[in-house]
Amino acid sequence: MGSSGETGRDGRIVLAAALALSVVAGVASAQCRDDRVTVQGEFGRANFTVQVADDARERAQGLMNVPQMPTMTGMLFAYEAPQHATFWMHNTLIPLDMLFADPTGVIRTVHSNSVPMDDTTIDGGQGIQYVLEINGGLADRLGIKAGDVIQHPSLGPDAVLACGG
Repeated sequence: MGSSGETGRDGRIVLAAALALSVVAGVASAQCRDDRVTVQGEFGRANFTVQVADDARERAQGLMNVPQMPTMTGMLFAYEAPQHATFWMHNTLIPLDMLFADPTGVIRTVHSNSVPMDDTTIDGGQGIQYVLEINGGLADRLGIKAGDVIQHPSLGPDAVLACGG
């Protein structure tokens, strides 16, 4: 009798562990959505609700003429391949922080508080495939800096924070 009670208890422990694992997996997959970018670094983790600009027309429009943007939202610019990324604030009405990331999702450059309506070139550097634009000053307030990483389904399987698998 004693051994069957232990087997039942062990079975319940295995079931509880499996349920906990599935909850953790569900949370991880819930974070990998087309409308969400996660930024992770020494500061912790932050989730942004985003629009994705992944074609030439969407990237050219960007956040121009947007009068305001709620906190913890933004736009992710996704390019087909790494490149020299430069931006400007032409017809952009709100200050923005720009997080320039390489193909693995590592943020290489953070440009803070871009000046609205300024046509000065903002140079994000070479080898950039993703740019996350968020409200100006938010990167500093959250503690986001170069070396932190982004997660989004558009990043490939070699991403530091890959989705899925």
